[in-house]
Amino acid sequence: MFKYHCLNPIAEVGLSRFTADYEKTDSAAAAQAILVRSASMHDMDVPENLLAVARAGAGVNNIPLAKYAEQGIVVFNTPGANANGVKELVIAGMLLASRDIVGGINWAYANKDDADIAKSAEKAKSKFAGTELQDKKLGIIGLGAIGGPVANLARHMGMTVYGYDPFLSVDAAWNLSRDIIHVVDINVIFEECDFITIHAPLTEDTKNTINQNAIAKMKDGVIVLNFSRDLLVDETAILEAVKAGKVRKYVTDFPNTTIAGKEGCIVVPHLGASTEESEDNCAKMAVKQVKNYLENGNIINSVNFPEVDMGICRQKGRIVIIHANKANMITKFTAFYGDQGINISDMTNKSKGEYGVTMLDIEAETNPDTIKKLEEISGVIRVRVVK
Repeated sequence: MFKYHCLNPIAEVGLSRFTADYEKTDSAAAAQAILVRSASMHDMDVPENLLAVARAGAGVNNIPLAKYAEQGIVVFNTPGANANGVKELVIAGMLLASRDIVGGINWAYANKDDADIAKSAEKAKSKFAGTELQDKKLGIIGLGAIGGPVANLARHMGMTVYGYDPFLSVDAAWNLSRDIIHVVDINVIFEECDFITIHAPLTEDTKNTINQNAIAKMKDGVIVLNFSRDLLVDETAILEAVKAGKVRKYVTDFPNTTIAGKEGCIVVPHLGASTEESEDNCAKMAVKQVKNYLENGNIINSVNFPEVDMGICRQKGRIVIIHANKANMITKFTAFYGDQGINISDMTNKSKGEYGVTMLDIEAETNPDTIKKLEEISGVIRVRVVK
C-alpha cells in the first residue's frame, strides 16, 4: 500500500487513476509521494519515507530540487500537459496588444449609462484602432511544448514565424510546420520581428534573455510577450522602453510590483494553465508518473534525475539505486551481486549532472541485509526495492 498527499487541490480526474493500492493521507509525514501545484516546499520538512514529488505543472521554482536530489527524492513535472491552454493565451495576448481591446472594453463600461452609447461608440472607436496579426513577423524564443504549437498556430493565422532554439529536440522539430524559419542567431529575432514571445526554462543562462541590449536591437513599436517566467525579461529595461516608445506593449502572465498597473503593460494574473482541461491533463500526467515510479521504478519527466525506463519487471526482483555520477559505480553493483551468486538479467544506467540512476532486474528476492550492504557502497544515495 502506497500513501500520497496533496499540498494543493489536484483534479479528481487525475487522483481517480490511483488504484486500490493507494491511500490518500492528510499527513505529508506519512506519504511516499506528494502532489503539488503552487505550494512552496522550500521550508518544508519532508519525511525519510518520501520517494517522489510530482508537480502538476511545468515550473518547479517552488520545489528545492538540489536538496531533494541529495536525499534521493525524485521530482517530476508535467511538460506539455498545459501547453494548449498557454498557447491559446499567448495568441490572446498578441490580439490584446495589437488592438486596444482592453481600452475599448473600459470605454464601454465607463459609458454604460449613456443613452446614445451606440452613436458615441462610432465617434470614440478610432481611439482604440490597432493592427492585425496577418503578415506580421513573430519571433519565438524556445520551440518546445508551448513555443512549437504557438509557432504552428501563428502560421495558420498568416504570420511569418521565426524560431530560435539551440536545444530543439528531434520530436519537437518533427511537430513544427515546415514554414517556420529556423534561425541560429537570436539577434535575428530581435532585429526582424514585430512580435517576440519567449518560451524557455528559467536558468542562470536564460535569465534576462530580453534585456537592455536586446531591446536596443528591436524594431520600434515591437510587442514583447512573456508567458514563461518573469525573470527571463529585464522588466526595468522593458518599462523604460515602453516609456520611450520603443516597445509598444509588454504582455506578461506574471504580475509583480515592478510591472503591474504600468502604462503600456498588459498583466495577466498567471492564467496560462488556468483552464479545466490543463488542470485535468496535469493531474493525470502527474499521477501516471508517480505510479510508474512507485510500482516499476521508472523515472519519466524528472527534473532532478535522469530518465530511466525498463517497463514492467518480469523477474523475481528489481532494484533502483540512486547514486553519485562517478566512475566505477556500475562495476561495484555488478561485483556485489556476483559475489552474492545472484544473476542480473537486465540493467540500465543513466546519468544527469551530479547524479546517476541504476536499475537492476535480478533473479532473486532481496532481503534487508542486501539493501543495507548496497547502501554502504560509497556514492550510493538511496536504494529502492521495487519488487
